[in-house]
Amino acid sequence: MTDGEIIDLVRQAVYVIFIVAGPILVISIIVGLIIAIIQTTTSIQEQTLTFVPKIFAILIALAYFSYFIIAKLSDYTIAVFAYIPELVR
Repeated sequence: MTDGEIIDLVRQAVYVIFIVAGPILVISIIVGLIIAIIQTTTSIQEQTLTFVPKIFAILIALAYFSYFIIAKLSDYTIAVFAYIPELVR
């Protein structure tokens, strides 16, 4: 196994992580920003207020994107297992 092959596997893994986690993180940031704007305009300074809407938004996003996440992760896993015989040589 060469350094280039290791770098390629790590690069692919990081890419899959970004693709899988991206939609959920974006939704979490948007919900947090909306709640922060509402808190600012109403002068509510409760720090724990953002947790419940974020949790619900993340759960809904996970339910919606679950097929996409599973498909991406299974494609990457199949590709890694298919690459194992070449690594052993």
